[in-house]
Amino acid sequence: MASLQELRAQGAAIVVAMQAMADKPADKWNRDVDGAEWDKLDAQLVEIQANIKRQERVIQAAADNLQRDLVVDAALRVGQDQKSEASLLFAKWVRGGDAVMSAEDWTKIRATMSTTTNSQGGYTVQTEVQKTVLDALKAYGGMRAVATVIQTSQGNPMNYPTSDGTSETGEIIAQNTTATAADPSFGMVALNVYKFSSKIIAVPFELLQDSEVDIEAFVIKRCTTRLGRITNTKFTVGAGDGSSEPNGIVTAASTGVTAGNGTSQVTAVVYDSLIDMQHSVDPAYRETGECKWMMHDSSVKVIRKIKDGQSRPIFVPGWDFAIPTGGKAGKIPDSLLGDPIQVNQDMAVMAASAKSIAYGKLNEYTIRDVMDVTMFRFTDSAYTKLGQVGFLAWLRSGGNLIDVGGAVKLFVNAAS
Repeated sequence: MASLQELRAQGAAIVVAMQAMADKPADKWNRDVDGAEWDKLDAQLVEIQANIKRQERVIQAAADNLQRDLVVDAALRVGQDQKSEASLLFAKWVRGGDAVMSAEDWTKIRATMSTTTNSQGGYTVQTEVQKTVLDALKAYGGMRAVATVIQTSQGNPMNYPTSDGTSETGEIIAQNTTATAADPSFGMVALNVYKFSSKIIAVPFELLQDSEVDIEAFVIKRCTTRLGRITNTKFTVGAGDGSSEPNGIVTAASTGVTAGNGTSQVTAVVYDSLIDMQHSVDPAYRETGECKWMMHDSSVKVIRKIKDGQSRPIFVPGWDFAIPTGGKAGKIPDSLLGDPIQVNQDMAVMAASAKSIAYGKLNEYTIRDVMDVTMFRFTDSAYTKLGQVGFLAWLRSGGNLIDVGGAVKLFVNAAS
């Protein structure tokens, strides 16, 4: 069996070959020969990707078995001597609670917190630790990967100004003639924050007492996993009722293309509809070079099988790459009709009347985080009799599509 490194090298070579084929001019593309070769390479790439995922799962399982009872990933475990003072203080509180914290500890904590407001029985984590939490949220779902993220120190209601200039134009006038007034119109979009909970995480006494376990990273990872998933769901499909949850991008965006009934697009999409989707977004947005597609992974599977009128693929696979001699690794994203694809598992799976694809300048969606992550530690009898300590994280965050000019449009599958 090929090693993980060998599989990645094989996959990279296939992607290079596929990208070269995708760049062929239409008059150089042979429908039979090139089409068959593309399908062959694509099938090989799918198999290699599946093998990579299987090996990664085996490696992950082996790493998890090194610790008892769902401890943190080995990649997150670092020696205590490598931790900052803020992390060490947080870990001390996680293991022992308020009782083990000295007056000097609390002085240091308050000096480096993002807010001076304490919650009774809670720990308002220091700026360095809460930034770790907020940064880690990017790994879940996709919305934080494409949105504009801002941070505020307080969670008071906020109205964000908007202005649509896509239809504004100037004029040509004769000499000695007064210019016409055309003041831009401004609107307001609410960008309020909502209270998200990680739900309570029960940790056995044994893990808290075991100095070899990076308990701080374990607790933070569990909290960010849960908070990341729920916030991504709400930023994607939140009802936006103005009181209980954010306005998701699917809720806020307008429809670009609705597939006609009887067109086989109940659980699929055709090439022409994707072209129409691109052109439903004003060129003023498209020409920024920042437009992207967003869809569920199952929709990507549908997309990668579509060919244009010359039997050329409209989907081009991306791949991880590494720059040698000390450079940083990176990723070329999958692309569709020249624009990157962002996978978001909270987007609807293709089905009757589903809003399954979003396209446009997705960074017009703005996420607002309040720089105040509060952690609670529970040691009451409900946990003590089970030999556990409970942890609960609170995060205030919100999001909305800060656009009135149609920067993001949706594809809606046929109803029947």
